Amino acid sequence: MSTYAATLRESLLERRFRFREHGTTLARDTMAGVTTFIVMSYIIFLNPIILTSVKPKAGAPLPFEGVVTATCVVAAVMTIAMGLYTNRAYALAPGLGINAIVAFQLVGQQGLTFASAMGLIVLEGIVVTVLVLTGLREQIMRAIPLELKKAIAIGIGLFIAFIGLYDSGLVVKGEGTPVTLGHWTTWPVFVTIFGIVLTLALRARGFKGDLLVGIIGATIVATIINSATDHKAFGTSTATWPGWSHIASWGDWSTFGNFDFHAFSKLGVVSALVWVFALFLSDFFDTMGTLVGVGKPAGYLDSEGHLPEIRKPLLVDSLAAIAGGVSSTSSATTYIESGSGVAAGGRTGWVAVVCGALFIPFLFFAPLIGMVPAQATAAALIVVGYLMVSSLTEAEDEAEVEEGIARRGAGKLAGIDFHDLAIGLPAALVIMVMPFSYSITNGIGFGFIAYCLIRAVQGRTRDVHPLMWAVSAAFALYFLVPLLQDHVSWI
Repeated sequence: MSTYAATLRESLLERRFRFREHGTTLARDTMAGVTTFIVMSYIIFLNPIILTSVKPKAGAPLPFEGVVTATCVVAAVMTIAMGLYTNRAYALAPGLGINAIVAFQLVGQQGLTFASAMGLIVLEGIVVTVLVLTGLREQIMRAIPLELKKAIAIGIGLFIAFIGLYDSGLVVKGEGTPVTLGHWTTWPVFVTIFGIVLTLALRARGFKGDLLVGIIGATIVATIINSATDHKAFGTSTATWPGWSHIASWGDWSTFGNFDFHAFSKLGVVSALVWVFALFLSDFFDTMGTLVGVGKPAGYLDSEGHLPEIRKPLLVDSLAAIAGGVSSTSSATTYIESGSGVAAGGRTGWVAVVCGALFIPFLFFAPLIGMVPAQATAAALIVVGYLMVSSLTEAEDEAEVEEGIARRGAGKLAGIDFHDLAIGLPAALVIMVMPFSYSITNGIGFGFIAYCLIRAVQGRTRDVHPLMWAVSAAFALYFLVPLLQDHVSWI
């Protein structure tokens, strides 16, 4: 009877996901789903730490357990939805980068409550959804030069890596300089270095779950040290065993529905709209690059490099942004780590279904996840930053001619031509201004405006897409907001 039930179940799954048609099997796609989950599961630890590390100027901070619950729910529901609706191996979770914008800029610098910041995330998700349904998302993607898209990813990567370096204590505020190296004789810094060495060693060996194992390993070491020093090294709120009776819980669901649109009264109409646009840009480019980057080795792209039925994954991704805002996890997006499951042979939506299902058990272990100190996640942030910076180069086939014989070889070519002033300088501004000003939005704005200005001076205004002019005008208005706020009452 059990054999018959198993055969029937596999037959139903075959009909739904078409394993044979995609050149895979149920077992292979199941293992691919497990692989994807292991590689991206670090977000269960990182997202709560980033969103709860900022003390808001107004309103209450987000509860750690609440963010863990919401992170797991959004990742599980939206990843399963992606698998069922698109039958493709894409996984989703709250995105690194946008959560940094929410925590360190909207809440930390702009003084918004978390509810108001999440309201902007909801609006951003609604805007993206409308653009997907109308087909405008692809048009906007084509309007922005490829080099600037890569620069945005690189800048965000540097920003994320800097957060890891600073929060871990490797880099601190200097007395005579803006930043300097921290005191490397403390236990927290020791744990940070241990986590970095462990993570890099695992990655160098090609271990799939390097980020997760690095976080867990560093947390174990931190907990041992904290206990040995009578909780003087890390305190009592982290790196401390919660006790057997407090390991599991039913989850904290208080963050769901905790959003509002008061940002328009706090920041002003124009400033709030520009923030929505900035969030949209960060979410937009990450998703488009991921869909194509993962889709190519998965065999999803056609002969012209386009992704057939791209509107389906884009729609799920845009709805995930709304879900992230509604649940206070920041915008959820499609993860480049989906490529790990594809590399393991996964091809169908069953990969996503398995990956999403594995997030569910972690709903009930928020107290255990609360043990993880910031020093244990530093390595993951640095590696993620490196992965985003790696978009600066891309592998391309390069024809080599030597002694009259043409040969094909794999070459590493720079993805950004810095010798071209109109491309190189704006890209450099994007990359530099983001970490130096602690603002992703400022970096994008500086780069876009510089690109349009240089093209105008060169007499090549026709080379700039009309949408780029509109976007740059919006950013110019954004930078003028402080001046306008002093003279125009409704802004």
